Amino acid sequence: MFVDLMIINGVFFLVYYTIEHLDARFFVREIRHMLLPLNLCYFISVYFVPIKIYFPVLHIDKVIQRAFSTVSLHAILVITCLFFLYKSDFPAQFILTYYLSLYLAFAIWRISARKILTQYRKAGYNYKRVIIVGAGKNGRELYEDIKMELASGFRVLGFFDDNESFRDKLGNLYLGKIDEIEQFVVENDVVNVYCALPDSQSKKTVHILNFCEKNMIRFYLVPEYSIYIKKSLIFEPIGSVPVLAIRPEPLQYHYNRLIKRTLDIVFSLFVILIFFPPLYLILGTLIKLSSPGHIHFKQMRTGIYGKDFVCYKFRSMRQNDEADTKQAEKNDSRLTKVGAFIRKTNIDEMPQFFNVLKGEMSIVGPRPHMLNHTKLYSSLVDKYMVRHLVKPGITGWAQITGFRGEINNISQMEERVKRDVWYIENWTFLMDLKIIALTAMSMFKRERENAY
Repeated sequence: MFVDLMIINGVFFLVYYTIEHLDARFFVREIRHMLLPLNLCYFISVYFVPIKIYFPVLHIDKVIQRAFSTVSLHAILVITCLFFLYKSDFPAQFILTYYLSLYLAFAIWRISARKILTQYRKAGYNYKRVIIVGAGKNGRELYEDIKMELASGFRVLGFFDDNESFRDKLGNLYLGKIDEIEQFVVENDVVNVYCALPDSQSKKTVHILNFCEKNMIRFYLVPEYSIYIKKSLIFEPIGSVPVLAIRPEPLQYHYNRLIKRTLDIVFSLFVILIFFPPLYLILGTLIKLSSPGHIHFKQMRTGIYGKDFVCYKFRSMRQNDEADTKQAEKNDSRLTKVGAFIRKTNIDEMPQFFNVLKGEMSIVGPRPHMLNHTKLYSSLVDKYMVRHLVKPGITGWAQITGFRGEINNISQMEERVKRDVWYIENWTFLMDLKIIALTAMSMFKRERENAY
């Protein structure tokens, strides 16, 4: 924090003296008013986005991400203060230059600090002595992960297990049987005990836990389910019973659903009232002239919780008997000239804003699939049906990351599902805005691979 404050103030003066054409008299007169919010707002920012470079396991991308979050929150707070201080004479150019420089400085400093700490721990300093109880698959995997993370700050002294067959496998890492733990941890200044015993040995686990509590040693339980579930679970206690959820779902919370629904309604009304009437007249005429049939195309799709709904689109194909069974292909003979254009630009999806208003879809979410695709891929792709825990969307994370259009093999669907599930687990309001913006930008790009 001390170095952070040095950087905040140092960058301030560096940027001030670098930008020569700024009104010097203004800053000399008001410099104390700027330094005060710069420093005070830092403490608020670091309270909400704590420094974690000293954490046992922390990857560089997270260090950069947290630096960006800290600087962004700091910028919001400071700009709010300065706006009321300066009003019409707001130093916008200075603030922009300052925060771009500050983010770069913060990122470099925190990455450097993390690297220094890594080397320091690698040299044998600033580490905690730990043991692992249980030398089964869980315990050995934990050991390997700790050993791979150089900045973990842990030194695993070895394993304790009643199964002496592990003695040959582990060599010097095998420290003895479970009843020998108590004397060992006291004599060797062990601070953490990781228990990876199976559920069948719960009595031994409880005994070790009680011993650790009495001797002020931190006890960690490595659950047996980690053998088959390799991901972070969410702790959601029900009364006094600990319950673990398989995945985080931000949209399970009412206020997040309210925020998302408000965006859906406001944005959909804007599009329908402003853009849809002239678009309907022009496209409707062109579609009618291109081939006989209705302007709109209606198809049953799979929605939230597997419920079917009627999905609306502008018709892009000639009327055919394969519409509900065969997906659009490259150089598809069923496409009209108008249809090829509106599919490439995503304009054919515009009527789905009515689905959004009806509450059947959202602007952002996993794309709804044809009923026969749902039936097929739910039996072939793991976690396929998980994507139906939220409303389907007009656009989605999978689509803006290159997975749209025709599906030629199972691996393509697997990657699409992986991104859909990631979206469900990591939803934020800002992510929805980002996806909407990137989708709008893609409509004007010439190269749209798989957009047919």
